[in-house]
Amino acid sequence: MNEANSKLNPATAGLTFSVNAVVYIFMSLIVSLIARGAGMGADTDGYIYLSYLAAPVALAVGCSLMMVLCKQKIRDVAPVKCGLKYYAIAALLIFGLLFAVSELNILTLELLKFFGYTPREQSSYLPDLHGGLIVPALLVIAVLPAVMEEFLFRGVILSNTRAGAGDISAVFIVGLCFALFHASPEQTIYQFICGCVFAFIAVRSGSVLPGVLMHFVNNALIIILYACGATDVNGNLAIPVAADIAVTVVAALAFIGGMVWLILDKKPLSKGEKGGVKSFFITASVGIAILAVIWILSFFVR
Repeated sequence: MNEANSKLNPATAGLTFSVNAVVYIFMSLIVSLIARGAGMGADTDGYIYLSYLAAPVALAVGCSLMMVLCKQKIRDVAPVKCGLKYYAIAALLIFGLLFAVSELNILTLELLKFFGYTPREQSSYLPDLHGGLIVPALLVIAVLPAVMEEFLFRGVILSNTRAGAGDISAVFIVGLCFALFHASPEQTIYQFICGCVFAFIAVRSGSVLPGVLMHFVNNALIIILYACGATDVNGNLAIPVAADIAVTVVAALAFIGGMVWLILDKKPLSKGEKGGVKSFFITASVGIAILAVIWILSFFVR
């Protein structure tokens, strides 16, 4: 094991997750205070932009702090070089996730309604997108989250977790953390799957860039399609039923094809060490507890 890898361990991954969760909550409180002081309503563009900026700014602070304390370098936790085929796989997977797997959100929402959950319209999460205003929206909602969230989850956390817990365990752990971080009940299952898929392609490719691409496309397409009037207020494609079914079927086939291609990749998967998973959850417990409480509170606080 080289010197760089010897500094990677699941305990650091868990602690990084907890620290970033705490910093994110603190940053969100600051945003709320600023918005209240400026008289911004929750449906104003200023408040929406500040809300979206809270996460990437918090992750930049939290990751920087932990990397300095743990003496880790960016190239050790977030490598970028990989083969072109992984970008092709990424394209298939994100198409499948967006237009087929995301249908799970509808089923999840129907289930949650039995427990009294009332969702907000997706349009209420977006600022004004008319004309050139789509450019700052893409930057703040698509580019920054894609870079910072992938750096944290598929970079720092994945690299440290797989060093002791093994590749397969690390993939599922990252998926869980990714879903918890977004605290969106109706999208929890979908975000867990996305988190796992992004992590798996990072493991296979040895790079965070395919995940960054997928993450950006996911967020950007939601914005672009809504701005063009191609989706309704709930994010569903505004197309005839037959066309919607055709898109879903093709997307499902693309997702299956991408996953099979990735699974059959010849790059070996590392096995975990005894206590690796436990080590992660011990240090990640604070972050998991905080985000779990927020997830539960989302049922009652709108």
